[in-house]
Amino acid sequence: MRILRAIEYRRMPWKNGGGETVEIAVSPDRATLADFDWRVSMATVAADGAFSSFPGIDRTLSVLEGHGLTLVIEGRPPKLLTVADPPLSFPADVPTSSRLADGPVTDLNVMTRRHALKHRVRKLHVEGSQPISTNAREILLFCHKGSVALRTEGVSATLHALDTAILQQPIALTLSADIASEVFLIEMMSG
Repeated sequence: MRILRAIEYRRMPWKNGGGETVEIAVSPDRATLADFDWRVSMATVAADGAFSSFPGIDRTLSVLEGHGLTLVIEGRPPKLLTVADPPLSFPADVPTSSRLADGPVTDLNVMTRRHALKHRVRKLHVEGSQPISTNAREILLFCHKGSVALRTEGVSATLHALDTAILQQPIALTLSADIASEVFLIEMMSG
């Protein structure tokens, strides 16, 4: 288990130069935007505009803060995505733009290289104890709100808001929280 604290995340400009992203984790370590297998990041979207295109990449977007944004993805009807909605998956190489509903939003962005990996993102509300089962080869747990303790195979750790845990092929995992907390479970599977 590897724990990444929010203060360790790397800030970098968007590929299209229109803003800044906070890179939570990337694989392989130190990969660039051109050669990652997977990438998890957060960004604050402060203006309407086009998304960067990433050929051969699949993307899942979740709104963490703000009033939401309408995504205009080529070939699909416009979709308003808010904090209440489940994560939305779409190809990152299809022309996509966004319109803010009412002010800036912060989003969570998960991307995988289509020929190598698939991913799934689930938003979990944790209060008390909650077992997690997965067949993923690698998982990331991103604590959005609150504080969550996790236990797996004799190892335990606590994630605070915006911290992340990375686990390789976890067999059994239990999350627990004394107060209502929100965690994003990001599963990476072979393509």
